[in-house]
Amino acid sequence: MKICIPTESPQGMDSIVFGHFGSAPGFVIVDTQNMQAENIQNGDLHHSHGMCQPLKALGNRTVDAIVVAAIGLGALTKLKEQGIEVYRAVEGTVRLNVDLLQQRKLPRFDPEHTCAGHAGECSHE
Repeated sequence: MKICIPTESPQGMDSIVFGHFGSAPGFVIVDTQNMQAENIQNGDLHHSHGMCQPLKALGNRTVDAIVVAAIGLGALTKLKEQGIEVYRAVEGTVRLNVDLLQQRKLPRFDPEHTCAGHAGECSHE
């Protein structure tokens, strides 16, 4: 399984999870078969609000799941349409979130928990 997690800085498994999907500076993609971590830059960082293109953000890399603290409804819908599962991250590192996902302790991200905007309207704040 390939898991993608938005991060503030590229530090592999020790990266800290970033608060939002679309505005994350980068991502760590972890292949759980060999626990290899790949750091990538957000290819869609400067999109207009509500216009996030998740697959462009990931550099068109193929992933099975996204683990994220917050995400907009548009991005969530686009990811689910591509068959990508989205889970709610906990505060901490990529390693912690991958471990929790493998233990099936992270809930799926539901539309009612998505962000309405980045001006203090997010349900997670």
